[in-house]
Amino acid sequence: MQHSGRTNRRTFLAQTTAGVAALSFPYIARAADPLKIALIIPKTGPFASTGKQLEAACRLYMAKNGDTVAGRKVELLVKDDTGTQPELTKRMAQESVTRDKVQILAGFGLTPLAFAAAPIATEAKTPMIVMAAATSVIPQRSPFIVRSGFSLPQVTTPIAEWASKNGIKKVVTLVSDYGPGLDAEKAFVKAFTAHGGTIVESSRAPLANPDFAPFIQKAKDGKPDALFVFVPSGAGTAVMKQFAERGLKDAGIRLIGTGDVTDDDILESMGQAALGVVTSFHYSAAHDSPENKAYVSAMSAANGGMRANFHSVGGYDGMHLIYEAIKKTGGNSDGEKLVEAMKGMAWTSPRGPMSIDPGTRDVIQTVYIRRDEMKDGKPWNIEFDKFEKVKDPSV
Repeated sequence: MQHSGRTNRRTFLAQTTAGVAALSFPYIARAADPLKIALIIPKTGPFASTGKQLEAACRLYMAKNGDTVAGRKVELLVKDDTGTQPELTKRMAQESVTRDKVQILAGFGLTPLAFAAAPIATEAKTPMIVMAAATSVIPQRSPFIVRSGFSLPQVTTPIAEWASKNGIKKVVTLVSDYGPGLDAEKAFVKAFTAHGGTIVESSRAPLANPDFAPFIQKAKDGKPDALFVFVPSGAGTAVMKQFAERGLKDAGIRLIGTGDVTDDDILESMGQAALGVVTSFHYSAAHDSPENKAYVSAMSAANGGMRANFHSVGGYDGMHLIYEAIKKTGGNSDGEKLVEAMKGMAWTSPRGPMSIDPGTRDVIQTVYIRRDEMKDGKPWNIEFDKFEKVKDPSV
């Protein structure tokens, strides 16, 4: 009986100690545990195309490279934040960390959503891979943010420099009135005027339900050499329609912008209006490299003919970052170790050469000047010039 009592006391003490430990220490993933990634993206709502491209690219990367890395089974937990509710994004990030026990947060289609989730990444010491949102300051919002997409100043400055050297002296700017748009306006004005150009006027259209007609008519009345436009992915069709209907091209006014305005995902639907438009961007589905040809073909085959766009490569390269970082840590998913492993990483992407700046955790990449042209009976953003190893100029 005495032996039985000692056994019971030992059992009780062991159980009690285990219970206290569970309450006192945060969840720590073991090497054999699955590597859980919460992909928080807009799958419904006005920015659903962004989520569609991101998810397709992430799944393609896993299909190509396997769903196990460094001994860890990779689980992708896809969550729809609708793209319009920062508080919903924040709650999903919080639940992903506390309830789902994810080791990595990823996705983030728009800047306000990335801003909302950043404090969660910091508090939980969880890497947050920003695949799409493009305001310059995003990586500064948390030491655990690493960006795999692009920033607006990064892709805007090259088109301003190109325009100033190609007969464009006077420009009207038109941007969507939110973080990335203000970034684009500021970067274009700074670079264009630094090269001797003149800004006739700067206009800002509301992000929600914009009517571009009055802004484009006003731009025409200003008689510039060109209209520079930044609008988020999906809004370019409306801009092209109004640009054509208001007769700016016939008036000798050129349309230039960042590549969002001629998004590969919707370029075919823009028709003749987009032909001749010159943009600067970090990715074109027409980029001439073996890696990109294979990528575009695989994306199309796996997704009913969908053309890969710039958001998709943000997702594809974001998964590459995760896989390569977990290899470098030998399967250890400690947040600080993973972020450290990502700093300075360099590789050849479907978009071309790219790397992660170890100081800013932001992407360094080639930015291409492209013209919308017909090729094999379809419109494509054809690259004809480039700026190599471009960093975000705002930092």
